[in-house]
Amino acid sequence: MTRFLIKRLFSAVLTLFAVSVLTFLMFFALPRDPVSSICSKNCNPERLERVRDDLGLNDPLISQYAGYMKGIVTGRDLGSAQGGRCDAPCLGWSYVTNEAVSDTIARVLPVTLSIVIPAAILWLLLGVGLGMVSALRRGTWLDRAAIGFSLTGASLQLYFVGAVLLLVFVYNLRWLPVPSYTSIFDNPVKWANGLVLAWVALAFLFSAIYARLSRAQMLETLSEDFVRTARAKGLAKPKVYGRHALRAAITPVVTIAGMDVGGALGGTVITETTFGIQGLGRTAVDAVRSGDLPTIMATVLIAAVFVVLANVLVDLLYAAIDPRVRLR
Repeated sequence: MTRFLIKRLFSAVLTLFAVSVLTFLMFFALPRDPVSSICSKNCNPERLERVRDDLGLNDPLISQYAGYMKGIVTGRDLGSAQGGRCDAPCLGWSYVTNEAVSDTIARVLPVTLSIVIPAAILWLLLGVGLGMVSALRRGTWLDRAAIGFSLTGASLQLYFVGAVLLLVFVYNLRWLPVPSYTSIFDNPVKWANGLVLAWVALAFLFSAIYARLSRAQMLETLSEDFVRTARAKGLAKPKVYGRHALRAAITPVVTIAGMDVGGALGGTVITETTFGIQGLGRTAVDAVRSGDLPTIMATVLIAAVFVVLANVLVDLLYAAIDPRVRLR
């Protein structure tokens, strides 16, 4: 286990290093001068040059990259014009919003976490539950209903489902307020009321995929020899299905779940845009539109971190779920 963790962490570090290099080079590849966003049109060439010196844009490319990575680890001095000292993890200074990128991320990341994590719990419970019921009641009305639910969810788009939920529950029935974000530590009830429609929309669409996947895997597992042996030994059905069959069938589901959750944590752009919530994904889109390169770099790095960590976690869960898997 220890050797496996070291190998996976080393691979994760290399992946994040490659992503950081590519995103940093993107800063210089795009035809946009960050100094023009800071200095007004009346700035003379001398003033523009002084601003470039303050930002370190005249330094060698390697020195600039080293300073950027050092800022993430230990923080760095951005200069008086850019807010002075930036504590770790320092992700640079936004020339569009005129604030440290780390402050922007600290404000919007809890929003995305509040959307994705509860929604992921819902879609996993609903999807896997429906898949199990459908497989165990194959050919019955429950199976047909689960298949119909899966096909419906797979056929719809999130912006359509979100619009319908808003129209029905917010504007017509007025059961819920307009979606917004409130910290769970300030008011848990308001936090849930403001995000429940986003949870339902995501859970409905994703659970349809997981219901189909878990049903197929469960049907395949139920025909395996070890399941028939467990039945022949007289084990109770809950133990056969829950302890033996489900553990073997859920491994592919965990793989997909890790990728979906990791990717969603990097930014649920459509969800945040549909419900008018400013999270990490919507912030990234706004940064692209305005050419806010430091914010783009930060959101790409954070998305990569979530995806890499999700993959490592999935590999660790394999051994806990399926005893046939051995980590080396």
